[in-house]
Amino acid sequence: MVFNQSYHRGKFNVSYHRLCPSGCASCSALNGCLSCKPRLFFHLELDGMRQWGTCLSSCPRGHYGVRSPHFNTCTRCNKDCAFCFNENFCTRCHKDLYSLHGQCHPVCPRGFEPDVQHMQCILQVHCKVGEWSEWGPCCQKRSMRACRKGEETRTRQVLQSPSVSGDPCPHVSEFRRCMIKKRQNRRILPVMQVDTLERKNNLIQRKKFRN
Repeated sequence: MVFNQSYHRGKFNVSYHRLCPSGCASCSALNGCLSCKPRLFFHLELDGMRQWGTCLSSCPRGHYGVRSPHFNTCTRCNKDCAFCFNENFCTRCHKDLYSLHGQCHPVCPRGFEPDVQHMQCILQVHCKVGEWSEWGPCCQKRSMRACRKGEETRTRQVLQSPSVSGDPCPHVSEFRRCMIKKRQNRRILPVMQVDTLERKNNLIQRKKFRN
């Protein structure tokens, strides 16, 4: 087997294309891949005290790909990121950290609350209620002894339910004491019947006057 030995910038390199790992454009026995084939990313790993280069179609966990006209490389994410899109945007944080807008937080900032299931900070939602309705009719309850005392109530609707740590809803119904108005049940008689009664009354009054 033939090795092509050459000096490069004062350092001894060995180019052995036939033995290079898959994806390498050039490599050395000491450091693995030195350059990659088109569209592949160059990734440098630590193997003890030695650095070892590999060529990958996508960067491994904790790294993001940077493309350039001549050389594509894998760059390490921020220390808090398990996965990232670039150096400024983390797509998944390490354990016990919450993700918000591409950043990792041990505690969610003000105005947000933790979503433990998805390990991200979500916006706090506070309760919202509508306007009070008109007071209802004055009704008497069995527990009230006074015959003319009752209660009337009014309500309002919940327009937006709160999140876990959002402001809770205030009371949505209230009552106040009231006085029940008595209904006057008047019997309405036909005109003919009223006229007959008046005649009877007149006859009775005449008889008393004669006697």
